[in-house]
Amino acid sequence: MLKNKMKEALNKQINEEFYSAYLYLAMSAYFESTGLKGFANWMMVQYKEEMDHAMKFYRYILSHGEDVKLMAIKEPPNKWKSPLHAFEETLKHEQHITKCMNDLVDIAEELKDRATYNFLQWFIDEQVEEEENDREIIDRLKLIEGSKHGLFMLDKDLAQRQYTPDTGE
Repeated sequence: MLKNKMKEALNKQINEEFYSAYLYLAMSAYFESTGLKGFANWMMVQYKEEMDHAMKFYRYILSHGEDVKLMAIKEPPNKWKSPLHAFEETLKHEQHITKCMNDLVDIAEELKDRATYNFLQWFIDEQVEEEENDREIIDRLKLIEGSKHGLFMLDKDLAQRQYTPDTGE
């Protein structure tokens, strides 16, 4: 059984994860509309991973015999100034999610909820990876400084990313 404060925070995180998925789906559509299919693919994989993250929280709450409370998902933006701007916004968003995860860990520690604390460790590690990936792409975009050839090469590289479905473990 989860304490109410923990249950409410976990339900709020489901909403954060669904918003993340929605944001990356919007970014995928944006990149698709600009002809950057590799960038669109990268964001589509991101969308699918965020859906998996939301479902991990969903399953965790249900596994404790608690109710899942789904909330309205706010509308994401649908245009960005450039690929660099989109990835800067992606990094900013992932930093927000990292803060959310750290806040969840703080609540689990405060409530001495060892099971939830252990559950959250995977997400803490995942956030380090998410932010690192975003910074790497931002660095590459800055390096090419608007070069169409560089953007073409990066687009081809990002097209190689593949989604690996979450096994639920």
